[in-house]
Amino acid sequence: MDEQYRDLLIRQQYRLHKDHAAVKLCHWLKESLVHGRCCYKQDFYGIESHRCLQMTPAINECSHRCTFCWRVQDSDFEVREWAEPKEMLDALIAHQRMLISGFKGDPRCSRQMFEEASNPNQVAISLAGEPITYPYLSDFVKECHSRGMTTFLVTNGTYPERLEELDELPMQTYVTVAAPNKEVYGRICRPKVADGWERIIRTLELLPSLDTRTVIRHTLVKDLNMGREEDYARLDRIADPDMIEPKGYVFVGASRQRLSLSSMPSFDEVREFSSALGELVGMDILRERPDSRVLLMGREGTETDVRKACAERLSRPTR
Repeated sequence: MDEQYRDLLIRQQYRLHKDHAAVKLCHWLKESLVHGRCCYKQDFYGIESHRCLQMTPAINECSHRCTFCWRVQDSDFEVREWAEPKEMLDALIAHQRMLISGFKGDPRCSRQMFEEASNPNQVAISLAGEPITYPYLSDFVKECHSRGMTTFLVTNGTYPERLEELDELPMQTYVTVAAPNKEVYGRICRPKVADGWERIIRTLELLPSLDTRTVIRHTLVKDLNMGREEDYARLDRIADPDMIEPKGYVFVGASRQRLSLSSMPSFDEVREFSSALGELVGMDILRERPDSRVLLMGREGTETDVRKACAERLSRPTR
């Protein structure tokens, strides 16, 4: 890793393990500890915000240079030595414990919540980069599950063969579909691979065969990729996901160098998109969080099933 890039990540409060793995405290983890305000994932899926480990096993690489991404781009590099799953998970949990250590003395943070936050039970395999490029992802997910942790994976869909090869699947797999067609995809996702759109289509075709819960994430940027609900619906029908999450772009991180504050759609605009899309794919709006500009769409009963599955996973004894 380039030393300037490393220093920048550390200043941004990332903590690294063997250069390619990273953890960073989520805004909502801090809000949960201090103000009792939770992330939308707690509302939607029953995940406790203060017990979530927001990490990536592959901060070093992504096949996209999305305009809306908060990640620092153009610093990708090849990894010579990948960390083993158990070692990586232990190291990232240790880093998170150091990052939250200051909350122990904050009178607004209860001792119980601090202790719970020190022992995360949910792993969000996302954060930055493309997590599925980590060569031991199956074993990492297996390691998390052996500790009774839930796992959510976010992928950009350009590695269908990697997804198909996973022996142990995450509890929930997100695929980000940020464009309604190939032309818009080229402008907003700025792929580094010539056949990125075709790879995404192959991933969508693969999703119905996966024995895990699947979610399509539509990241919406005003004046760039909104509208065209019929085109999005055609893609969603291919994937046949359990749920769809339309989510408005947020003006944060390095995306501020590429977009403007006006690129953020209002919650009402995201909701209008969701309602139109729902009519086309036969899904209802199950939940919504205006402060995060995100809605959860699914069929009747889906939300209850999801929350039960999360609770069941967390209640299992560890192996």
